[in-house]
Amino acid sequence: MQRAIVVGAGIAGIATSIRLRAKNYNVTVLESNAYPGGKLHATENQGFRFDLGPSLFTMPHFVDELFELHGQNPRDYFNYKKKEVICNYFWEDGTRFSATDGPNSFAQEASRIFGESQERIEKYLGKSKRKYDLTAPLFLEKSLHKRDTYLNKDCLKAILEIGQLDIGKTLDETNKANFKSEKLIQLFNRFATYNGSSPYETPGIMSMIPHLEMHYGTYFPKGGMHQITKSLYLLAQRIGVEFRFSESAEEIMVERGTAIGVQTKKGKYASDIVVSNMDIYPTYKKLLPTQEQPVRTLKQERSSSALIFYWGISKKFEQLDLHNIFFSEDYKNEFEHIFQRKTLHPDPTIYVNITSKEEANDAPEGCENWFVMVNAPGNFGQDWDSLKSQSRKNIVQKLSRCLNTDLEQHIVSEFTLDPVQIENNTSSYRGALYGAASNSRFSAFLRHPNFSSKINNLYFCGGSVHPGGGIPLCLLSAKIVSELIPNNDQ
Repeated sequence: MQRAIVVGAGIAGIATSIRLRAKNYNVTVLESNAYPGGKLHATENQGFRFDLGPSLFTMPHFVDELFELHGQNPRDYFNYKKKEVICNYFWEDGTRFSATDGPNSFAQEASRIFGESQERIEKYLGKSKRKYDLTAPLFLEKSLHKRDTYLNKDCLKAILEIGQLDIGKTLDETNKANFKSEKLIQLFNRFATYNGSSPYETPGIMSMIPHLEMHYGTYFPKGGMHQITKSLYLLAQRIGVEFRFSESAEEIMVERGTAIGVQTKKGKYASDIVVSNMDIYPTYKKLLPTQEQPVRTLKQERSSSALIFYWGISKKFEQLDLHNIFFSEDYKNEFEHIFQRKTLHPDPTIYVNITSKEEANDAPEGCENWFVMVNAPGNFGQDWDSLKSQSRKNIVQKLSRCLNTDLEQHIVSEFTLDPVQIENNTSSYRGALYGAASNSRFSAFLRHPNFSSKINNLYFCGGSVHPGGGIPLCLLSAKIVSELIPNNDQ
């Protein structure tokens, strides 16, 4: 049986190992941390449980199909419930909007709150669906770097309707062309952050993202987001994937233009296939230092990072749900601070995730576990201690105003995660959450492909390569890689 080595046990690395086992490869996963999951991890602090990384779960069928691939019932490993309220939105003037599941109910309530016609909102969401339907088979589900991808009817259909994709406009320009309400424009601009980009730079095709929430819905995994990692790790173990934790890769061994294995401090592992789930930048700089570097790709602007406060709160807030957004009063200036000034805005948009709304045991009785995140620039050597201190003050003040309470007196436990820690813990260059930013119309094509064009038998998965970051796209990257690798019939 041929051997495959996967470098990194992030969600894409685990998914790749599961798919390669289905192709009859003997698979070993090397992970520098002592645990699987990468960013999709969890911890406890003074009786409060926190998911450390991704908090939004959509398109769960991508997880389910990994179990089905091996004849397993996903529900024996992993369960989730669909959320009726997708997200609660708050503005400083007292405006509140609850985005509900389904385009019709969303449009009806948005029309009432923002004064836009329901028909116009439904038309926008219809365009969002159309953009997704036209581009997903081409840009998300296949390699962009293989000729066969473009020699089919899906590509021809997308080319014929390219004018409807809003590639020549920014997301902000696209939204302004559809709506007059500044708040509704801001709400739809927010979807640029789903891939760590700015709505004032990323192309208008990103307006397809709302369709993913409206059509596929949002879900809460029983046991929290970390349960996704735990269930896939359990499946991988049961089907024979070998995991070696606390063993970081030092070099991808290349001989005569072919990847032949991986070297760690503990030894050399010969392999017929090598897949890197490590961020593409350190993959080349650390694991392939003597090989030709994809300079243009490695110079791409990186996505935003995050500053996260994990707070144990000694009070329940009935007006909040699982997902909550408190908008900045100057959204454009916030993104200028992040991407141009490389600093934090004094009035940030704040995301509050509270899993104890769904899992009571995630917090002590009468309390809530708050995952409080603001978008942040990557790590460029800023004074993060100073930035965190000032940002904490701004966040507490803003939330206190919006919730009409003195929040500080209810914070009973606390720890933080900043871009430096994200970079150190996950090898994500500059602490970027999504690899490269999508702040240009050509960004998708500049992402590194899922295979090496210079080194045979070398492949790449995860959020820093095609098709991008976030759980669904990372799982799709694993699927693309598995389809590029031939079955092992030996």
